[in-house]
Amino acid sequence: MMMTRFTRWVGFVNRNKIVESSKNETSFRRKTYQVKMVARVVDLRSDTVTKPNEAMRSAMAVADVDDDVLGFDPTAQKLEMEVASIMHKDAALFVPSGTMANLISVMVHCEVRGSEVILGDNSHIHVYENGGISTIGGIHAKTLPNNVDGTMDIEKIVKAIRGTDGELYYPTTRLICLENTHANCGGRCLSVEYIDKVGAVAKEYGIKLHIDGARIFNASVALGVPVHRLVQEADSVSVCLSKGLGAPVGSVIVGSKDFITNAKRLRKTLGGGMRQVGVLCAAAYVALRDNVPKLSDDHRRAKMLAEGLQKVEHFSVDLSSVESNMVFFNIKETSKISPDRLCEVLQERGVLAMPASSTSVRLVLHYQISDSDIQFSLTSIKGAVEQILTDGTKNGAIVQNMLSVAQTVAV
Repeated sequence: MMMTRFTRWVGFVNRNKIVESSKNETSFRRKTYQVKMVARVVDLRSDTVTKPNEAMRSAMAVADVDDDVLGFDPTAQKLEMEVASIMHKDAALFVPSGTMANLISVMVHCEVRGSEVILGDNSHIHVYENGGISTIGGIHAKTLPNNVDGTMDIEKIVKAIRGTDGELYYPTTRLICLENTHANCGGRCLSVEYIDKVGAVAKEYGIKLHIDGARIFNASVALGVPVHRLVQEADSVSVCLSKGLGAPVGSVIVGSKDFITNAKRLRKTLGGGMRQVGVLCAAAYVALRDNVPKLSDDHRRAKMLAEGLQKVEHFSVDLSSVESNMVFFNIKETSKISPDRLCEVLQERGVLAMPASSTSVRLVLHYQISDSDIQFSLTSIKGAVEQILTDGTKNGAIVQNMLSVAQTVAV
């Protein structure tokens, strides 16, 4: 099955079974695939697949909680204050997901319906968030091409800005959105110099800057730049805690006190207000406290994996693009191997991966992947390639024999 959106792949491993679910507009279909019993499973589909560790579970069990919708949950407050402090922002707000964090942020900045936001054509907000900024927020997206490094050309940003002087005909630009790291560009990191330039443009034209920081800590570690410096010019940042940091649930939005006041109102409107949410915030706090130092190991292992994949003659990997915890590799057309078939066979061999396109596969590292898991994965991938090619040769021979028989009968 070809997966065109990462968020539509929902799976779980139960030793010998993988359940994969997809939902369309009219029905919910569940397909169950029985696979060979495997003693080991390495899950490289995403860094969202991590399971809460014992420290997180213990913190959840003893969390001090109260009603967060009323503003009294002490554990939620502790987490929000910590994230705001780390980011050098005035205030913060816990929300259930990164998608909600981005939607709320864009809507607060673009409170006038019909406002326009400038963002990358390959950005997560534009591609993977159900068009929420338009369907719910009434906000127009002005997309610019993402370069291979995740940036948008500064000159194109400036040219795309539309002021109120043309509001009789055009939407008014009120926001620029950046993504760091940039997932669809292979986890590439936006430099502090680039972000500062975009921030300067935003200030010059009197508009706001939002950073989708789903993996902002990955960017900070990879670049060797304090995370607060990366977001210094941003008016708001969404920080996902359930991706690179490995928390089970949640994101945090940071910004000014007025911004967060408005964000809290929108969170309630969107159904994101939760009562004793400290149970979730407790695990997120542990992830924030313990897992940032582990990100450098994820990046190192990503490079190790990419270097191993480069040695497979049927693949091509741009090693320079592996800057954080993601590896994208292309399958050469001459190999006759499809990403779908490769992931299917890998599944049987105990490695879970996800097609990124009709010619490529995405692998994502996280803190529950070891050096040994990388070696196991590379061995499994090489074995899967050999199996697919061998099966293809056998099938070709069978077809040829059938054709020969058919020709003989015809004579």
